[in-house]
Amino acid sequence: MSFTLRTIELTATGREIVRDRALPGPSLTIGRAAENDVHLPDLAVEPRHATMTEREDGRVDVDTVGSLGFTLDGVDTRQASIDSRGSAELGFGTYRITVAREGADVLLTVRQTDTAATRSGDLEEKRGFSLAGVLPGKRGVSWALAIVILLAFLAVPIVSHLTRDVTARQTVIGDAGWNPGELSLAHHQLADRCEACHVRAFESVRDETCRSCHRDVHDHADPARLAAARGNQPLGPRFLQAVAHAFGKEGPGACQDCHAEHQGPVKLTAPSQQFCADCHGQLKTSLADTRLGDAGDFGKLHPQFTPAIVVDPATRRTAAVSLDRHPREDNGLFFPHKLHLDPLGGAARMAGNIGAERGYGRNGLQCQDCHHKTEDGIRFKPIDMERDCEGCHSLAYDKVGGVFRRLKHGDVDQVIADLTAADITRPLPNPRRRPGEYADGGTYSFNFSAPVWQGLQVRTALSRDGICGECHRPTFAGGKPGVLPVTLPSRYMAHGWFDHAAHKQEPCASCHAARASTSASDLLLPGIKDCRTCHLGEDARSAKVPSGCAMCHGYHTTAQGAVEEGRRTRS
Repeated sequence: MSFTLRTIELTATGREIVRDRALPGPSLTIGRAAENDVHLPDLAVEPRHATMTEREDGRVDVDTVGSLGFTLDGVDTRQASIDSRGSAELGFGTYRITVAREGADVLLTVRQTDTAATRSGDLEEKRGFSLAGVLPGKRGVSWALAIVILLAFLAVPIVSHLTRDVTARQTVIGDAGWNPGELSLAHHQLADRCEACHVRAFESVRDETCRSCHRDVHDHADPARLAAARGNQPLGPRFLQAVAHAFGKEGPGACQDCHAEHQGPVKLTAPSQQFCADCHGQLKTSLADTRLGDAGDFGKLHPQFTPAIVVDPATRRTAAVSLDRHPREDNGLFFPHKLHLDPLGGAARMAGNIGAERGYGRNGLQCQDCHHKTEDGIRFKPIDMERDCEGCHSLAYDKVGGVFRRLKHGDVDQVIADLTAADITRPLPNPRRRPGEYADGGTYSFNFSAPVWQGLQVRTALSRDGICGECHRPTFAGGKPGVLPVTLPSRYMAHGWFDHAAHKQEPCASCHAARASTSASDLLLPGIKDCRTCHLGEDARSAKVPSGCAMCHGYHTTAQGAVEEGRRTRS
């Protein structure tokens, strides 16, 4: 026992397509669900509508499964027994199934007689009772609406723009639909002055328009080198740039490539790490002559720091040297940090004795006793002799009527003149008690005598054994004693940014090994390894502080505190 399913479908030209399929077995299912043996995709047919079974005597039984019935030769019923040797027609929704015998199999011929749109009768007759009979057609309405939109959002603003009086600051009528969003906080005052940036209609904002206000902004590097640093762009970005150029857009590298406006009243966001890595990640490959190293991720790909250190104190010449080379600077000073910070040393004892007068603690000198933060907390003020050093290193050289006369720090000629006029022949007693012996040859005894030379040996305050020579390196040029100028940079890395206020929770010693420094030439700067204990790349999950390039570097910024301009000196 088996069935043969024959489906008849019509093409758009009316040609019939007939397909036969064998359905073995004595029974089959009929319904809208695709898993049925006879699939009838009609919403009037239930997912599992009926079953059909062939009996041994050749008759076929049809029984409904759900709540809907079917038709047998046009008569509604819920079950039927059909003699397959004859002929009968079953109706399920818009489908008709003819049951007949073809050889040993029962032949089921399926065809769709009409559609759901015409099942309920003549729609043309019913059209007069609906709104469709009095309204215009959809095509006409669509064209009318398209014309209205063009007039309202294109023609009216264009005519208003061309005919308005710019000097009277007349606004464009109907341009609100063109506005893609609010301006940023930096440009909010231009909200009603579109022409301030959009100088020409239907043209992208030009770089020269941006620079008409942002006059101090400069390129990150020479435009030709910026283009070379980008390397050969893939085909896709090059194609998009070509399309943009056809509509007057500049770039790559145009202002609006990075600064997208109409994003709402927000602040300017810092560029992502990938923005910088697009060029700097393979900079050595793109620019073989560059002195910069490749940098794409602070935790994975970043060169060692290269501070600009003083290499010649006389001329104050600096040179950028990598911290990997363990450089030593020559700032013109004799100064051991360890001596001043030793809690068991003489400096600590002295600080304890005069603590009430100068504000020192009882546990000796601390970093903040000499290094005072700027008002914003970002960096530190220059070292000042009178404020930071004279509490222990007195410049008193004479006493007149109970008043101490002090040397003018930083003026060598004045020092020589004052000491020459004073004609001092012995160390001046100091009223402040200090540890150790205070006498000729003692720890705190200095020679203030007037200039006396014995061959090349200098025996004055400006000599190595004098009051000035304790901290300053003496010179003898042009027949006159003096000291080398002192050069203390306020910033060692002019192209990077560092904020001490953001690190105030860290003790100074966690980054600066000052307590072990015995020489002023020790460069007490942390290396990149020290910074990486907290700072890693922007996407690093294990970082205490995920850090992108913009945290320390600016794109348009001039070298802030350039070594020649930002240096703080005291001579």
